[in-house]
Amino acid sequence: MKDLKTVRRARGLRRSMSKPEVVLWRYLRGDPRGLRFRRQHVFGNFVLDFYCPKAKLAVEVDGIAHDMGDQPAFDLKRDEALAAAGIVTVRIPALDVLRDAQGVAERIVRFALSKVE
Repeated sequence: MKDLKTVRRARGLRRSMSKPEVVLWRYLRGDPRGLRFRRQHVFGNFVLDFYCPKAKLAVEVDGIAHDMGDQPAFDLKRDEALAAAGIVTVRIPALDVLRDAQGVAERIVRFALSKVE
């Protein structure tokens, strides 16, 4: 059962996505090559930026905040929890998305397809 607090947080995050997330979502939302991606997907107590259920792939767009304070330790703990559930996490720097969103999206889709095949 999903935690109601986490579901509410995910809904709020969908309404206030960062610019790199919005730009990347334009490419991932149309079921590229038959893969469905979800945005701000709830998994346990975590909210994943993007998730492809078919490939069991979480995609995290990391801005500078992911390098500060307790965030690196939290990200590691989260990635380990996802891995324990069979989910692979790919971390993409936000700057890369802003520089070449289409290229980043194509690499994500190719990687997801490699997990399905």
